[in-house]
Amino acid sequence: MPVTRRLLALATGVLTAALIAGCGGAVDGAPTTSPASPAGAGAVPAGLERFYTQPVQWGPCADFATAGPLPSRLECARITVPVNYDDPTGDTAQIAISRSAATGDRIGSLLVNPGGPGASGLSLATTGDGTALAERFDVIGFDPRGVGASTPRIRCLTDAEFDADRADPKVDMSPAGIAHAEQVDKEYAARCAERTGAEFLAHVGTREVVRDMDVIRSALGDEKLTFLGFSYGTRLGSTYAETFPGNVRAMVLDGAVDPAQDPVQATVLQAAGFQQAFDDFAADCATKASCPLGSDPSRAVARFRALVDPLVDHPAETTDPRGLSYPDAVTGVQQALYSPQLWGALRSGLTALADGRGDSLLMLADQYQGRGEDGRYDNVNDAFNAVRCVDDPPVTDRAVAGAGDLAYRKAAPFLDDGRGTGAAPLDACAFWPVPPTDGPHRLDVGGLPAVVVISTTQDPATPYQAGVDLAKQLGAALITYRGTQHTVALNGVACVDDPVVAYLTDLAAPLPDLTCS
Repeated sequence: MPVTRRLLALATGVLTAALIAGCGGAVDGAPTTSPASPAGAGAVPAGLERFYTQPVQWGPCADFATAGPLPSRLECARITVPVNYDDPTGDTAQIAISRSAATGDRIGSLLVNPGGPGASGLSLATTGDGTALAERFDVIGFDPRGVGASTPRIRCLTDAEFDADRADPKVDMSPAGIAHAEQVDKEYAARCAERTGAEFLAHVGTREVVRDMDVIRSALGDEKLTFLGFSYGTRLGSTYAETFPGNVRAMVLDGAVDPAQDPVQATVLQAAGFQQAFDDFAADCATKASCPLGSDPSRAVARFRALVDPLVDHPAETTDPRGLSYPDAVTGVQQALYSPQLWGALRSGLTALADGRGDSLLMLADQYQGRGEDGRYDNVNDAFNAVRCVDDPPVTDRAVAGAGDLAYRKAAPFLDDGRGTGAAPLDACAFWPVPPTDGPHRLDVGGLPAVVVISTTQDPATPYQAGVDLAKQLGAALITYRGTQHTVALNGVACVDDPVVAYLTDLAAPLPDLTCS
C-alpha cells in the first residue's frame, strides 16, 4: 500500500515559479546577530540553558541552498540543539534557519514549515510577501533536524540506488513478489542505519522537532511562538501545542493531519482523496479538445490504466536514458493532482504518453522525488521515511497489510493495477532499526490560546475531515475552503488570506464557520 508525502511545495508553484535567483549576501551586506533571550513565557528546561540562550549569527545563504536557490535577500544561520534532549551533554545537531526581516513595526518572528515530513523549509521565509506579515514579522523558515541544510543529514540511498529503486515496479503480489519487495525494504532500513546512524535515527521524530522549535523560538528572542504550518507541518504545530501550550501566541494549521487517525486508515482516506482529485481532473480534461482520457469522464479510469499498465513491462521512451517506469508514471500523475495549477502539465504528460513518450511525466516524478537535473537527489524521501517510521507504530501484521492494500485499491481505482491478491508486503518501517517514539492519540491540550485550522473540501493529500477533527481537538476556529488542491493559505485567495493575516498580526478571530471558495 503506497504512502504519499504531504508536501505544500507541490501545491504552491515549485514546478512553475520556484526557480528564483540564488542566495547572495546578507541583508545590508553584512552578517547580523540576534540577541539571545530567555524562554520568556516558558521556563527553560533544566540543563538546556546553553541552547535556549544561544545567539543567532545571521549571514549569507549561499551554503544553505540544498533544495534549490534561495532569494538573495534572505539571511541564514544554524541553531545548535541536543540530539537527545534527555542527554543534553551528548551529541548535538545543527538546525538550519532562514530569515526575511520585518520591514515595519515588528511583532516578532513567524516560524513557517511546509510539511513532508522531510521538506526543506528555508525558502518559506518569503511566505507572506506582499502582505502585512512581511511588514510585522521576521518570517523564519527552517529545515527540521536531519533535513536539507541541517546536520547531520538523514541519508539512506545513493543517487544510483534511488534511480534503481524507482525503476522497480514492485507490483507482484504473489509470495515471490512480496518476498522481493520486503527484501528491498529490509536493505533500505539497513542502509539508513549504516549511513545515518541508528542513534540519530532514533531522534528525528516530531516529538524532537517540536523541542527544536521551542529552542528556535527562545534563541530568536520571542516569548511565545507564532507558527504557520502546512500539511505535515500541522502535526508539528499540534504536537508543539500539546507539548508547550503556554508558549503559543498564534498558530495557523493548513491541510491538517489528524494525530488521532490510524496510519493505515489515513493512507486509505488519502487514496480516496486522490481519486476525487483524479475524477475532478478527468471531468475538466473532458471539456478540452483532444483530452488523453477521452470525452467521457466515466471511462477515464479505464483509459488511464490502458496508458500506464504497459509500463510495468515496457518503460516509455524518454530523452533521459532511464525511460519512464510504471512507478514514475504514477508518481508524476499524483504530483500533478496536488493542484489544478498542474492539470495542464498532466494533460500534456498523458498525451505524450499516449504517443509513446514519457519525458513530461518523468520530469514531474523527478521534481516530486527531489532529483535535480544533475541526477543528484535531495534527502526529502529518506527523511520522510525516517520520520514516519518513528512517528507511528509499524504495521507488522500481514493480514492488516493485505486488508489495507485491498482497501487502498478500492478507494482509488485509478491507482489499482489489478494485481491485488489480498496479501501485501510489509513496508520499510516494519524492519526499521529503532522503535517508534509516538503513535496515534487524541489531543488533550489545556491552556492553549485560540488557534486556526484551515481545511480544503477536496484536498487529495490531507482530506477535509481530518481538519474538522483536528479543529475540534484543539478547540480551534475552522476555515473551510471549497476546492480541489492541497492547502490554500497565502496562495491568493483573499477570503482565506485576509482573516489569516488579521489573526496572525492582531490575534483577530476569523468569523465562525467561515467558508470560502
